[in-house]
Amino acid sequence: MGAKGEKTRQKILEDAAELFHTKGFGATSVRDLLQVTGMTKGSLYFHFSGKDEIGLEYLRQAGERFMAFLDEGLEGPSAVEKLDNFLQQAFAYHRARGFVGGCLFGNTALETSDTAPAFARVTAATFNQWRKKLAVIIEQAQNDGTVCRIRSADELAEFVIAALEGGIMQSRLHKSEAPMRNCVETLRMMLYSDKTDLQPHKPH
Repeated sequence: MGAKGEKTRQKILEDAAELFHTKGFGATSVRDLLQVTGMTKGSLYFHFSGKDEIGLEYLRQAGERFMAFLDEGLEGPSAVEKLDNFLQQAFAYHRARGFVGGCLFGNTALETSDTAPAFARVTAATFNQWRKKLAVIIEQAQNDGTVCRIRSADELAEFVIAALEGGIMQSRLHKSEAPMRNCVETLRMMLYSDKTDLQPHKPH
């Protein structure tokens, strides 16, 4: 496929993004896709074999973007500051969206785990990469004494993800920042040792 065809494929994915994020993959119909892209069914199927291929490609690309988002957030002069910056970044992102849509990967895990193995595999791979990135930073912070050794770094990374997903879901449900803000503050209280010298979290 030439450059023009690839550009059209990307535009379809971009146009479909908010549909997938808010409605989910199963509830998004081909009719929805035709409406949001402004394409005919023949044109849409020229570029993709069907709705599932569009959804899977979007999910894969979203995973790559999320890894870049993580790398951007996990920055700072020390390991614990990297972790704290990520927590603040996650809160700021969902707050800026008005807590609409939630986490694409959390949504997709709930939607597809039992019914759509291809989607579930891509989602699981994204969560695994997320856990590994967090675990590296948490282990560094444990080694310098700023994060408690209440569990292994890998177990704590898994807990952070689970807690954040719950906070995101509750804030989405209630359209309130309070649940996710409480989640972030509680994670900070539980994870950071008495040696951790950080300013109180101030949401942007």
